[in-house]
This record gives sequence, structure tokens and C-alpha cells, in this order.
Amino acid sequence: MDLTPWGSPAVLERLGGHRNEVFRLEGDLVARRSARSILSLEWELALLDHLAAHGFVVPEVVRADGRAHVGGVVVQRWLPGNEPTDWAPVVAELRRLHELTAGWPPRPDFPGTRELLTTDRGGDVDLTAMPAEAVDACRSAWRALDGPSTVVHGDPCAANIRVDGDRIGFLDWDEARVDHPWLDLADIPGIGLPPAAHAAVNAWEAANGWLVEPHYARERLAQLACG
Repeated sequence: MDLTPWGSPAVLERLGGHRNEVFRLEGDLVARRSARSILSLEWELALLDHLAAHGFVVPEVVRADGRAHVGGVVVQRWLPGNEPTDWAPVVAELRRLHELTAGWPPRPDFPGTRELLTTDRGGDVDLTAMPAEAVDACRSAWRALDGPSTVVHGDPCAANIRVDGDRIGFLDWDEARVDHPWLDLADIPGIGLPPAAHAAVNAWEAANGWLVEPHYARERLAQLACG
């Protein structure tokens, strides 16, 4: 990872990630090499700018000579805070995200579940790599979704959330896309969504992880099969 455009800050540790290289740097910075297309990455960064302008707590991009990314590498400021213990404020902020972004343009090269009813590939999904019966089960679950499409964070797990006082921050927008808002909420406990929401998110997690997180993906497919 070439960090010279940012003054070559020292790398302190690797932060993991199944889809991208992510490193913590000196100076409370984080560097990520995105595997997305340039258009897809620029969609993500433009979204973060829009959300920050509307009061959302998201990682701030550190520009290099005015550039938000260089060769797919993005440097952002570290977002302080702790993982949530009370999910109600998190849900409220996710719902605010969904309200703000209704009608947002689709992410290039990253179809949502509605597009995947007729498209086989995009983002981390390649339905041609899955057994035909698994694809049928996923698409059946996605057909049951109804309602508006909005931006979804895509992976609002505890590790991607930072609580700092009354501020709720969201890390790692790499899987953000336009999709049904239930897909951000169905894995959060105590929401009370209908069974169709849980089926749809199990189907998404199975398809999205089939190649990059195969064991996890098959666990989620089994949950979909169990209803």
C-alpha cells in the first residue's frame, strides 16, 4: 500500500477485513485499499460527504493533494468510541439514514437484492457460483421484499459502530448500496420485523459471503432453509 501521497505515515497494525486491506496508521488514521471499481468507490465517498453534511458521524476522508483516493487507497480519520450496548439509538440513526437517502442513485457495479432477481453478479455476489437451489431460495426471499429502496449501510454489526457519548458513528461503508432498509435492521435484536425481513437478510448474507466467507455464508443459507 503506497502511503506516500499522505506523507508516508507509519503503519501500526492491520485491522483485518475479509474484503479489503485495512491498516491503522500513526496520527489516528486508517488506510484502506478498496477492491471496488473507481466509480463504486467514488459513490461511497460522495455518500459519506453527504451524510457528514447532514450530521451523521462517519469517518472523515483525509485528502492527498485534493484527491479523496489514490489508486484505490483511502485514508480516513480514526472514529473514536465504543461498541453499542443499547441498540435503540443505533436503530434510530439507521432509520434516519434510510429516510434521508430514499431515491438515492444505485451504487455502480453493486446491485441490491431487487437487481439480483435478474442479474447474477455485482459487488461480492456471484450467483453463478452458488447451487441452483440456493439461488432460487435467495431470490424467493428477495421477491417478498416490498417498499422503498434507500441507502443501506450493509454491515451495521457492533464492530462497525462507535458510540461516543450521545453520538452514534458508523464505520466501514464498503458494503453500502441501495437496497431495502430491512436489510440493515433484520439482524439487530428486538426490532420486531416480519419473517420476510429475516429471510431476506439471511439470503443476502449467504449470497454476499459465498466466495469470501464461505463457512459463514453456508450457515446463513441453512438459517434461510430453516425459515
